[in-house]
Amino acid sequence: MLLVSPAVPQSPVYTGRLAPSPTGDLHLGHARTFWIAAERARAASGRLLLRNDDLDANRFRLDFVATMLEDLHWLGLTWEEPMVSQSEHMPLYRQALKTLHAAGLIFPCSHSRRDVIEAAGAPHEGGANDEPVYSPQFRPPAGAPLPELGDTISINWRFRVPDGRELTFQDGALGPQTAVAGRDFGDFLVWRKDDTPSYQLACVVDEIAMGITEVVRGADLVKSTFRQLLLFQALGEPAPAYYHCPLMCDENGQRLAKRHDALSLRTLRARGVTPAEIIRNFAPNP
Repeated sequence: MLLVSPAVPQSPVYTGRLAPSPTGDLHLGHARTFWIAAERARAASGRLLLRNDDLDANRFRLDFVATMLEDLHWLGLTWEEPMVSQSEHMPLYRQALKTLHAAGLIFPCSHSRRDVIEAAGAPHEGGANDEPVYSPQFRPPAGAPLPELGDTISINWRFRVPDGRELTFQDGALGPQTAVAGRDFGDFLVWRKDDTPSYQLACVVDEIAMGITEVVRGADLVKSTFRQLLLFQALGEPAPAYYHCPLMCDENGQRLAKRHDALSLRTLRARGVTPAEIIRNFAPNP
């Protein structure tokens, strides 16, 4: 299955990416992760691309796109133009979904998130990009005929994980990582009933299409990596390397989020803080 854009050179050259979401102002945690990504690309004499993760229709705002670009430039980060937007990749996402459907690796799901959380054996794992473990009792029988996808999708579709399979990867920052499918994470969303791809599927298709060789992102997404490794395998594509950065926390020990206005780059800039002062507080060059 070919998901790679012809514009992406097929070579072993290091290719990283910045992937901000235009759903709020960037904060110090974003800045450190993006800076590390840029440093790793620079150290490898590689390429750095910018992807605008604009699939969240409920929170997306055009003015946030403009401000995130302004903040990244102010911080001193540069990348190869043009910027890619996830909304441009919808045909690729749909193509990937069709591949999973044809292989019988997904199934429709009418259960709500609350149903899944409340089901026996489905504890809520927490995390903004995480999912509760899906109860096997909600699965259709293996090999059951699947309904057609149709031109418009109005039901959730989930990837059936191989229960009991141990997955491992070597993280560039955190070292060896291991999880067991069906225990540490369950059947996960790949397409939503609002006819948009899930975070997991979109990320995998994006990394393939952009030729990404290493993904630099926050440590809260380690568990997502195991799900995405299954999708890379299902789509017949090699997975990139991963480097999960430790999260930055506020004075109360809570990880930074976009609601932390006092620590947004725009607020810090308005107070006269310089990019050099911000970068000095980051970890040494990876």
